[in-house]
Amino acid sequence: MSPARVAARVLAGAALVAAACAAGAWLYLRASLPLLDGNVPAGTRQTATIARDAQGSVTIRAFDRLDAAYATGFAHAQDRYFQMDLLRRSAAGELAALVGAGAVPVDSRVRLHRFRHRAEHAYARLPGPHQALLQRYAEGVNAGLAALDARPFEYALLRTAPAPWQPTDTLLVIYAMYLDLQGGGVARALSRQALADLLPAPLVTLLTPARSRWEAPLDRAPSPATDTAGPEIAGPRPDWLDTPRPPRSRGVLPGELFVDAQTAAALGSNGWAVDARHGAQGRALVANDMHLGLRLPNVWYRLTLQWTTAEGPRRVSGVSLPGTPIVVAGSNGHVAWGFTNSYGHFLELVRLDIDPADPGRYRGPTGEWETAAQTIERIDVSGNTPVPLPVRETRWGPMLQAAGRTYAIRWIAHLDDAVNVALADMENARDIGQALSIGQAAGIPTQNLMVADRNGRIGWTLAGPLPRTPLDAGGFPVAPLQAGAPLARLSAADYPVVTDPAYGRLWSGNSTQLADPDAQRKIGDGGADVGARATQIRDALFAAGRFDERDMLSLQLDDRARWMEFLRTQALSVLDEAAIAGHPDRASFRRLLLAWDGRADASSTGYALLRAYYDALYDAWFGPLDERLAAIESGLSVRRASTRLLAVMEDLVRARAWQPAYAADWNAFMLERIDTAIAGLAEGKRPLDEVRWGDRNRLAIAHPLARVLPAAVARWLAAPRQPMPGDIHMPRVQGASFGASERFVVSPGHEDQGILEMPGGASGHPLSPFFLAGHRAWVEGQASPFLPGPDAHRLTLSPPGAGG
Repeated sequence: MSPARVAARVLAGAALVAAACAAGAWLYLRASLPLLDGNVPAGTRQTATIARDAQGSVTIRAFDRLDAAYATGFAHAQDRYFQMDLLRRSAAGELAALVGAGAVPVDSRVRLHRFRHRAEHAYARLPGPHQALLQRYAEGVNAGLAALDARPFEYALLRTAPAPWQPTDTLLVIYAMYLDLQGGGVARALSRQALADLLPAPLVTLLTPARSRWEAPLDRAPSPATDTAGPEIAGPRPDWLDTPRPPRSRGVLPGELFVDAQTAAALGSNGWAVDARHGAQGRALVANDMHLGLRLPNVWYRLTLQWTTAEGPRRVSGVSLPGTPIVVAGSNGHVAWGFTNSYGHFLELVRLDIDPADPGRYRGPTGEWETAAQTIERIDVSGNTPVPLPVRETRWGPMLQAAGRTYAIRWIAHLDDAVNVALADMENARDIGQALSIGQAAGIPTQNLMVADRNGRIGWTLAGPLPRTPLDAGGFPVAPLQAGAPLARLSAADYPVVTDPAYGRLWSGNSTQLADPDAQRKIGDGGADVGARATQIRDALFAAGRFDERDMLSLQLDDRARWMEFLRTQALSVLDEAAIAGHPDRASFRRLLLAWDGRADASSTGYALLRAYYDALYDAWFGPLDERLAAIESGLSVRRASTRLLAVMEDLVRARAWQPAYAADWNAFMLERIDTAIAGLAEGKRPLDEVRWGDRNRLAIAHPLARVLPAAVARWLAAPRQPMPGDIHMPRVQGASFGASERFVVSPGHEDQGILEMPGGASGHPLSPFFLAGHRAWVEGQASPFLPGPDAHRLTLSPPGAGG
């Protein structure tokens, strides 16, 4: 979405603030800072405290779980209310009411799902204790917001007031994560349909393989590689290869104010566990780094909850999601758990046959005409009149007009029990069996769940809903006659589970989970990663016998680019003496590849050269096809259609296939691509020896409003633009604004030895001492403590009638 119209509104608000004079603006910002110390009247049953350590990490100490939820809401609102508001609005399709007409296209796409209506329905189905948890959390949020001396600064810039938090808004936050983690399935299915429309079937099959040599299923120990050389490339030669592709700049492209989750293409998240036989001192450990889009403040919020039950004191520590009252991933002292996105078969498109005389009628699975239910959704627009949006819902889901066709969206997120707060029960899990069962009942976007318990056991399953009957194994849109099975949730008893494997290790890198075909069929493939990252993680786990927390952190920070070895070998094979004679840049390219240490370090020249070569090859083979797909519908691409293009490119290189007509032979084609990479890297006659990977891979993490404010103001809302190690297809996934949203390693019962680091800081306020507290540790991969340090600040929440 272009931010121009949003920018105009924000700049207008910024001008008013500036006109009040710098001193007045400063005082206003100070007034909107969170309370850190003192005593405030609150709606708790007993006294509760919000303590912060020197880094701003929060510990809630409360009488019972409901008071802990209230205090959590209070802290979240004070530190992160605008972030929470964006999350609920992004799921409800209500951004335009906050930022203006520029957000109407995004709202229109999201409003099809009617998530606010679904949240209200889902809330009514929650058990009483979970409703009470959300009610008390909402009361705490609104109390925390009211306790600020001034509304959060973002609302002053936008010239509006924050709307109160409702218990159902927490469920909208969960729906926002569905959009982020599964919403890309729409673009994937559309991209696959476009490929099927454009290309012969053999080419489509070649571009969308179901497996690759990189697979690393977690239900099997590694076996000797059976790699084959010189594969046969079936199908006709593409007709788009013969136009030379010019050099492209390797700079970072600017992002947008509000990123539409359905256009994000990056895959990420790592998780693994080792049992007591392989953990230091006989302890089982869990490591987790969830890779997401990065901005300020960070998506997660460090949180420790302490309260008392009839069985004794409870403590749970880890990361919470502002807008929800629970620790999403972490440890309760008995069980530690973490997540990675599962990329299963959760969202499908049904191609509709629409009645030409009535756009609300479509053919059902038996061929009979059916009538869609129509609702007029009202999109409120700040500063403008509301926009009515007709939403038609079929038996499969809402109608979608895209790429010249009408589809129905059949999505697991539309089930009645797709969202709930059953994950809160993880606080009470005492072993892996209980934890895995809780995960299977959870209403969250379906995740790989890694669990370890203090008895030294480990386990894996899927957390969140699995569909009982997927429609197409390949993820292509289907005809109505193929879509007779109703959408329903698979019984928890039928979920795939792996516990206590003989080899003592479990791992996930978003790739295909299981070698057992029947079990994997229950998950499906909704765009699983090619597996290079998972393979590297698995191999590292089997390369040593025991691991402690720092060993695990080292693996999370592993920037070895094993996936690039095939391309280095290929480049060196064509850069022989004849090829470099009279070509000093080629000679430098060869010399620098020979000296490369195999890592994607920020200071690496060799990796920067290889990455540019890889991109040049991709552009020659797939760039014109990407342009054809984008002409059909914005956001469609070959990468969207296939997450295993690395394997496809390896096969093309080994088979010496798809040589363009403008190249005299295969070697000439490879040298032309190397020259193209050099031209892109050496803009301004820069010597190749001075090129660094960190020049391209430089952080761009900022507050959502920073991009539309004057530079002098925006710099206070952004993290330093530091060069970073890491890239795709390796454990340390890192881009300018994508990467590890947290890294933790913990052994249940030994949290004092654990590690936790995150980008950004606890507060979303630029004047807070905690705005970037802890950020440097994340950048540098320092082993920061999992548990908070001693209290540096303590805010007391006193119930009505308590003394001051």
